[in-house]
Amino acid sequence: MTKPRVLLADDHRIVAEGLKGLLEEEFELAGIVEDGRAMVKAARELHPDVIVADISMPHLNGIDALAQLKRDNPKVRVVFLTMHRDAAYARRALEAGAAGFVLKHSAPAELVLAVRAALQGRTFIAPDLAAEVFRTGKKEADPVAAMTPRQREILQLLAEGKSAKEIAAALGLSARTVEDHKYRLMESLGIENSAELIHFAIKHGIVP
Repeated sequence: MTKPRVLLADDHRIVAEGLKGLLEEEFELAGIVEDGRAMVKAARELHPDVIVADISMPHLNGIDALAQLKRDNPKVRVVFLTMHRDAAYARRALEAGAAGFVLKHSAPAELVLAVRAALQGRTFIAPDLAAEVFRTGKKEADPVAAMTPRQREILQLLAEGKSAKEIAAALGLSARTVEDHKYRLMESLGIENSAELIHFAIKHGIVP
């Protein structure tokens, strides 16, 4: 019987190799990629049954990579494996259409359960976070969720040290448009300089 095919996306190669060893008994490894843009490209070319991805990856974070893939294929299944214990990340992932959210410190069996659940069209949330993620009542506003995908993409590239000119070339925009996005972001977040903007991106998991 053919094994379900899994694509791994994690910028820490040693983590990806460990995941490969964990998953290959039950699943076929379709490939390993190390950044969000490569994840989108590989998913479009390889058509894996499930993608296991980190959230914080270079060039494009996992959640925004998922959003791009969902536009192509609403049925794409992504399980996030992350160090971020904050329920806001899990909510953001679920809103983007994630099939699972597992913490890296969790038992390996949880990841296998999450991949199985994704294959069955179900959603798996780490038990450590489930109660908080689904808690009703007032939740703190998530400033990242309020941004557009383009704003998050530009913020990530700025935080990775790219110039407005480099970002413009990568995204097919003008440098002026990139600068406009940057200053609107700073204004909406109440941030006064580029250093604070980078700190915000790191704090909220936009960059690794």
